Amino acid sequence: MEIELSFPADSPPLAVIAWAKISGVTISTDPTLTPGSPPIIHHNQLKLQGTSELLRHISQVAQIPAESGQIDEWLDYAPIFASGSQFEEACGYVDGYLLQRTFLVGHSLSIADIAVWSGLAGTGKRWESLRSSKKYQNLARWFNSILAEYDVLNEVTATYVGKKGSRKPTVSNANVSKVNSDATDKEKAGSRSTFEVDLPEAEVGKVKLRFAPEPSGYLHIGHSKAALLNQYFAERYKGEVIIRFDDTNPDKESNEFVDNLLKDIKTLGIKYRTVTYTSDYFPQLMEMAEKLIREGKAYVDDTPREQMQKERMDGIESRCRNNSVEENLKLWKEMIAGSERGTMCCVRGKLDMQDPNKSVRDPVYYRCNQTPHHRIGAKYKVYPTYDFACPFVDAHEGITHALRSSEYHDRNDQYHWIQTDMGFRKVHLYEFSRLNLVYTLLSKRKLLWFVQNGLVEGWDDPRFPTVQGIVRRGLKIEALIQFILEQGASKNLNLMEWDKLWATNKKIIDPVCPRHTAVVEERRVLLTLSNGPDDPFVRIVPKHKKYAGAGEKATTFTKRIWIDYDDAVSISVNEEVTLMDWGNAIVKEIQKDQEGNVTHLSGILHLEGSVKTTKLKLTWLPESDELVKLSLVDFDYLITKKKLEEDENFVDAVNPCTRKETPALGDSNMRNLKRGDVLQLERKGYFRCDVPFLRSTKPIVLFAIPDGRQQPVLRFAVPDGKTK
Repeated sequence: MEIELSFPADSPPLAVIAWAKISGVTISTDPTLTPGSPPIIHHNQLKLQGTSELLRHISQVAQIPAESGQIDEWLDYAPIFASGSQFEEACGYVDGYLLQRTFLVGHSLSIADIAVWSGLAGTGKRWESLRSSKKYQNLARWFNSILAEYDVLNEVTATYVGKKGSRKPTVSNANVSKVNSDATDKEKAGSRSTFEVDLPEAEVGKVKLRFAPEPSGYLHIGHSKAALLNQYFAERYKGEVIIRFDDTNPDKESNEFVDNLLKDIKTLGIKYRTVTYTSDYFPQLMEMAEKLIREGKAYVDDTPREQMQKERMDGIESRCRNNSVEENLKLWKEMIAGSERGTMCCVRGKLDMQDPNKSVRDPVYYRCNQTPHHRIGAKYKVYPTYDFACPFVDAHEGITHALRSSEYHDRNDQYHWIQTDMGFRKVHLYEFSRLNLVYTLLSKRKLLWFVQNGLVEGWDDPRFPTVQGIVRRGLKIEALIQFILEQGASKNLNLMEWDKLWATNKKIIDPVCPRHTAVVEERRVLLTLSNGPDDPFVRIVPKHKKYAGAGEKATTFTKRIWIDYDDAVSISVNEEVTLMDWGNAIVKEIQKDQEGNVTHLSGILHLEGSVKTTKLKLTWLPESDELVKLSLVDFDYLITKKKLEEDENFVDAVNPCTRKETPALGDSNMRNLKRGDVLQLERKGYFRCDVPFLRSTKPIVLFAIPDGRQQPVLRFAVPDGKTK
């Protein structure tokens, strides 16, 4: 049954039309109402009018729940975007609201999202200019994700808004369409996202990808790029991603790593269909190895490992290469049994020992290993190599496109050769550049060394490039996603600075994080204000002057206040200074000890003074027993070289001092901080709470969050020759 929708031609109800399209509800439109009239729906002898009522009715017809007080609030709020004077204020509000949310209400798309989305889209060029400027990054991310998920919105906006610039390249049933060949370069750039690339021979709805980490460590920032690119392509082609644990080396792997990798994948927001393990396919992999041996496409070799490596480098065929099938099968059974003879052997593919590409010079397919597997115990004595298992499982699971970093480029021929020998169809390989960062090790073997030698607290140490480490340091996942996706699927190898990532993070946290005050405990100086309040009083002030959502705090005003020593030594006698969130004061007297250190200041309040004329704007705390102890922790890089060459020993470049703790006092409101809360200490920077308030004798531990300003390595002096 069709719903009739009437509306004025000059003001089509974009949200109603969009929601009907998304919900699959058929509507016929009649744009003939008098200008200024509300839209009307005629359905089943009902006559309903007004955008909110029509949205709810369509939801009812489509059997989509739409009853929620929050939804009502957003429906009432959405029209504000049509107001010229309040447009940007509304953008800022919703941008802050979406900081840690995917949808406006709940965990799925609702009429609240469509109402606000349509309010933005309906402004045409005004929103488009802001959307591309990255001024409201959370809002743009939310807007783009809805547009990417529901292609019909392109049709709606093109028809009723008449703006081509907002259109995203649509997809056909067979492939992703190209931008019109007669479009100008400027039009192409305007219609594409930060990066938009095609997968070879990809069909919409048929793309299947896998993210396949080895459970030998925690997920790090390099793995994050692979995971997010897989998700990007799955969303773009309406395909799916599976998580597969490449668990073929029991010496390195554990259930702890599996559990934490799944935790990190969830943190990144990766949507996957299922979780599989390479070990699920061990029986089939062994059958395939034996099949290749019988077909003469693989053989068993007992050449010592070092000699084998040299022969491969020199292109020399192994003396075992032409063993009979019977001899190979006999030795294969010895390997399966884990006998002394079997442990001396490995299975190798019979490819091409003279090929210039050394990766196809008879690679190893199977090795003996007596270590019990973390999932299946001691059932097997032989395990497949990654080079053998990956092409098999990719094909077996129906993967259409396997993403891998360009460091594996030389193995592409090997991958396809092995799949051909196995009798499988070709899986497309798609390469992207590995993410390399200055002063950073991404090798799990090297990171494990830091853990085992106690130079870090664990895999979630804030100095580590692991997802858990950088989140603990104070990075928002949204910043990481923006940073990685802005690079796109580029194949260019770049050594990137951390500064850009932390600068992106600052843009996300600064507009919303609460402000607090701290004074460094060492040599802090008391300032006595002779005309200050004899009886302390309290005012309730906002934690963030431009963001009410940050809440409020209580500030105590008294005649004796603490200021930082570095501020105290900058003040001259009779100088007027500004006490932040209070007003001006004039310092009348400066007391010093025999060494010339400032020990006490005396002055008077001068609240009628202008804060615009003072040079020094000071943070301060009242002299009070309510102040809380703080430990402000800053970190440096773990190594002292921007980039290590392949032949360099990373141990020689280990930074001797990478953690610095500064005792401080904080305002009493910080007792309410929770672990993970992000805040700004006025004039000291951004921090993440790692250990909240427990008792008055134990300090709150705050980790300093970099803000994107370049800082030299080796910033900390080594205390007493000891490393930290």
